[in-house]
Amino acid sequence: MFRIITVEREYGAGGSLVAAELARRKGWELLDQQLTCEIAKHAGVPEHAVGRREEKCDPLLHRLAKVFWRGSYERSLPVSDDKIFDADELVSVAHLVMEKKAQQGNCVIVGRGAPYILRARPDAFHVFVYGSREKKIRRLVGLKMSEKDATEMVDTIDRERAAFVRKYFNAEWPCRRLYHLMLNSDHGIEHTANIILSTMDALERQGEMEPPGKNVQLEPVRR
Repeated sequence: MFRIITVEREYGAGGSLVAAELARRKGWELLDQQLTCEIAKHAGVPEHAVGRREEKCDPLLHRLAKVFWRGSYERSLPVSDDKIFDADELVSVAHLVMEKKAQQGNCVIVGRGAPYILRARPDAFHVFVYGSREKKIRRLVGLKMSEKDATEMVDTIDRERAAFVRKYFNAEWPCRRLYHLMLNSDHGIEHTANIILSTMDALERQGEMEPPGKNVQLEPVRR
């Protein structure tokens, strides 16, 4: 039985909205912005210590980490700079936090490398949400972002996410072999959530819960 859903997404495709809808319908915990805060809390890094670590970070890796781990754009709650620390440590702590949450189950995890970290779990259902460039920009503009900023972010953030995944998981982004489903969200958030839930139900009924990424060999950066 599936106890975890991971939702990876293109920026602006509404993946976080899909995840929120899935969590609402299932009555599960939503781990989106909350997950970022939990990672910082688990690291036990006070603000002044984070500041010192920032100065020692490679600027490119720091920027990639901030982009990859930022909270949902839908919530308008970007992660403040004092929550970002060394990217190597960030990935290491994320493994611990996600594995703990996965053990507890009944959760929907948004991005942050979850499909890579939890790829071998048979109780995790992995989905990737994408969309057309036009629809993604329109969705962001509808959330009070300027068209100029929306266009720039749609055109740049996913490239930076891909660079982060190549660096820390030695894999392409998205790694198609990891997902049960890859869905176009252009037809709406509810429609996308409906397909995900119906597919989960069908696989559970058929007893086909072999994780698609079980045999995918990734090589996380050596520390």
